[in-house]
Amino acid sequence: MIRVYNMIMQDLLKKITELQGSVQKAWDEAGFSEREEKLVELTRQLEDPAIWQDNLKAQEISKQQAKLSAQVGPWGELGAQILDLRELAALDDESLRGDIEKQLTEAEEIFEGLQKELRYNGPYDDHDAILRLQAGAGGVDAMDWTAMLLRMYLRWAEKAGYKAEVVEESAGDEAGIKSAVISVSGVNAYGKLQSEHGVHRLVRLSPFNADNLRQTSFAMVEVLPQIDAPDEVAVDEKDLRVDVFRAGGHGGQSVNTTDSAVRITHIPTNIVVSIQNERSQLQNKETAMKILRSKLAQLQIEQHAEKISELKGPNTEAAWGNQIRNYVLHPYTLVKDTRTKFEVKDAKSVLDGDLEKFLN
Repeated sequence: MIRVYNMIMQDLLKKITELQGSVQKAWDEAGFSEREEKLVELTRQLEDPAIWQDNLKAQEISKQQAKLSAQVGPWGELGAQILDLRELAALDDESLRGDIEKQLTEAEEIFEGLQKELRYNGPYDDHDAILRLQAGAGGVDAMDWTAMLLRMYLRWAEKAGYKAEVVEESAGDEAGIKSAVISVSGVNAYGKLQSEHGVHRLVRLSPFNADNLRQTSFAMVEVLPQIDAPDEVAVDEKDLRVDVFRAGGHGGQSVNTTDSAVRITHIPTNIVVSIQNERSQLQNKETAMKILRSKLAQLQIEQHAEKISELKGPNTEAAWGNQIRNYVLHPYTLVKDTRTKFEVKDAKSVLDGDLEKFLN
């Protein structure tokens, strides 16, 4: 009996050692030691009171620190957990066996989850994301469909622990929205969401049709890496046309009475970004430039261009034939990705933010 117990404990210790080796290998290959050193340096800078004299610089460093901490922290915690497990197993106490087995299973599941995060190793995968939703073909139904997609992504972000903020929203004339811009912040936000980039198609019985006929609607979802630092994507000022105008729609005391809205056109690609949510023209211009740089970065990825000057304008139309995913609510319910052929029959749960299976 003692011999059997000893064999079980030796087997547990072997599994713990193998897991520790796998974690260390992944740590080394991903360059986490360098990230950890960078994190220590950023933390040291933030502890210096002088850094807060330049509030914008301090905020940028604080943001970098938070991002690195979210990347490195879980791996450090896992390493510490495995170290504790080795010490417990070394005690050779039979009463601890159940606890050790449970903790080992948990550690293996955490490691599996962290390994999946390592897939996001593209040039912008660790960036926050900007989602721009635009109603396409389908009239009022398309605008309502765009509002449904906005809700879907906000619910996904809430469930997944990401911070989502509606930066810009343009209401439809009768219902829904013409367009909206969402900022999504969190670990590998762009890496996780980039597969959502494309045309989304809805088939349903129209609530806006007197005969309740079957209607097909389209919406374009752009997923962009959020480029905060201007030097990440250098844009030549000569290539920009900046127009200011009076904001329309709902607003506060001055949002509709001053020329605070900003429209920036990137002449070589004809990309246009308009922002009017803030009362300050400067704030709207900064937000518009951030979105423009993000759009150019995404276009650079798609077109494999080395320089911004080599880019051509986007040409995907939010209409039939370009969809990446179909959402069918009538005569049956089904959500199917046209690229991977993955499908889910529970369309309601998908529209309520259950997107993980599609993202993976």
